[in-house]
Amino acid sequence: MVRPAVVAASLAALVATAAANGRPPLTNGVFFRPGDAQSIYVRSTFGLLVSHDDGCSFRWVCEKAIGYGGEFDPKYAIATDGTIFATTFTGLRVSRDGGCTWSTAPVGPGEIWVDAITIGPTGDVWVATAESAAPNNVYRSTDGGETFTARGMLSPTVWWKSVKVAPSDPQVVYVAGYQVAGAPTARLYRSDNAGEAWTEHPLFGEQRDPPTMKFGSTPIVLVAAIDPDDPNIVLLTSIEANPPKGDRLYRSTDGGVTFTQVLATTDKIRDVFYATDGSVYVATLGSGGYRSTNRGAAFSPLAAPPQLGCLGQRSDGTLVGCGANWEPDFKAVARTTDAASWQKVFRFVELAGPVQCAPGTTVASMCEPLWPSLKELFGATGPGMCPAVPDDPPKKPIAGGGCCDAGRSSSSGLLVAGVVALALRRRRYKPSRQLL
Repeated sequence: MVRPAVVAASLAALVATAAANGRPPLTNGVFFRPGDAQSIYVRSTFGLLVSHDDGCSFRWVCEKAIGYGGEFDPKYAIATDGTIFATTFTGLRVSRDGGCTWSTAPVGPGEIWVDAITIGPTGDVWVATAESAAPNNVYRSTDGGETFTARGMLSPTVWWKSVKVAPSDPQVVYVAGYQVAGAPTARLYRSDNAGEAWTEHPLFGEQRDPPTMKFGSTPIVLVAAIDPDDPNIVLLTSIEANPPKGDRLYRSTDGGVTFTQVLATTDKIRDVFYATDGSVYVATLGSGGYRSTNRGAAFSPLAAPPQLGCLGQRSDGTLVGCGANWEPDFKAVARTTDAASWQKVFRFVELAGPVQCAPGTTVASMCEPLWPSLKELFGATGPGMCPAVPDDPPKKPIAGGGCCDAGRSSSSGLLVAGVVALALRRRRYKPSRQLL
């Protein structure tokens, strides 16, 4: 029997030290390896969670190993060969061994904030920097991130906040930035020759009547998505342009020359993407999810969506979302095939431990010593028997709850899951306005 005093103590400890950086434990990003229908990479407020068995078991890479800390959320990209890229304040971090060992890629002049990353359809890695104390630029790698070449966007006054490559034409690249010197201005550029030359498409706000686009008090826009069949159809998010904290989504059908508003949300837009059936999905944590069936021209709310801290689509067509420990079973990752009914994939109590790495690797030296405290915090029992995936040996069952239902977990694990949910209900989590 769990005594009320234990519950109170657990709640106090959780709110104070839920993660090393003091934030409540949440999942807030999902990423996939192209062509891999078994792997899921989930960003959390306490590191990266990795599954290679369709979400049955997740293992942990701590923030320290990746190379960041505090209230910061890296942007991740996964290459076809499994290389993991992570943006940080001090450079682009890279792991080529499944997350075990991390190093810094040669981007820009020394330590610099890499704030945007994307991988194009031919495997080229594009990044952009947003350092306040140095000129910024856009860079491209054609050798899997081993080397990077500047692409002619050097600026001492612009922070480059997003970069996207058209899925149907690797020559077409869009870059958005924020000019901080002089009059703050949102900037949008397009290249039709992989960065050999750029054309600016001015974004007009209230100075036009009627305005072509609305901005927040800080005029920042992000290239949200590009139509997979038409490089001239591009979606742009205007951050906090719907007061007090909502965003606006704009659509262009002429390559960024003109834009039309297609959606306004009451809080931050987390993810925007084109699905394999041509639908466009938008995820928010507080206002739910939205879907467009006409390639982004208009959106309708999803029916009874969960709180979506992230949403993405795997290569097999499955939609995977994450959020704030949805009731009734406190799931932190869920999946759906119809955007209507959601099935639990993972709860924090089922965390299996750090990524299994050889002695001397970054994870072995930095994350394994931290695992006992995190395990105790979540009451983690690990997953049950997980099905073998191709080229993997069968895994032994781990004592405790099952991986695929909310059933036989320990009472302490359920207590911690409940405490997490209670903490999140009593204190609505407001993430930092870091741009996705």
